[in-house]
Amino acid sequence: MAANVGLSTPRGSGTSGYVQRNLSHLKPRDNIQPYPKDVDSIKHRQRQPDKEILEHDRKREIEVKVFELRDRLEHQGVDEDEIDEQCDALRKTLESSKATRGLDTRSLKSHQVHELAKAKIEEDQRLRKALGIRDDYEEGSHWEKQKERKLE
Repeated sequence: MAANVGLSTPRGSGTSGYVQRNLSHLKPRDNIQPYPKDVDSIKHRQRQPDKEILEHDRKREIEVKVFELRDRLEHQGVDEDEIDEQCDALRKTLESSKATRGLDTRSLKSHQVHELAKAKIEEDQRLRKALGIRDDYEEGSHWEKQKERKLE
């Protein structure tokens, strides 16, 4: 028995007498409320995408394709001026096509949170338009109108 911990003798206990910490024990937290008391914080707020990050990713994707073209042309032994002209032309066509094209949610990865948020907002807007839901509609406002009718 080391430092007064464990069994005085392991005989008859069915154990070897080796003492381990319980690493799965969770210590209780102080005054944590399971649910927020404020009604406004309960309301769902959709994640807003960062426009700067979206723009950066779009430009990066274009530059990757331009660099791939440049690398391919350099391996073919094309003249440097011709490479610059073809790269500029490709950059212009990609910028014009990327500006008009929307996001495809099937091609997005889970780490692309800003793209996913933007795609979700666009999907919600299409659904609202299809169902005829106003932009100023708030969830649960139907029940408030029913309460007001009952009180009248």
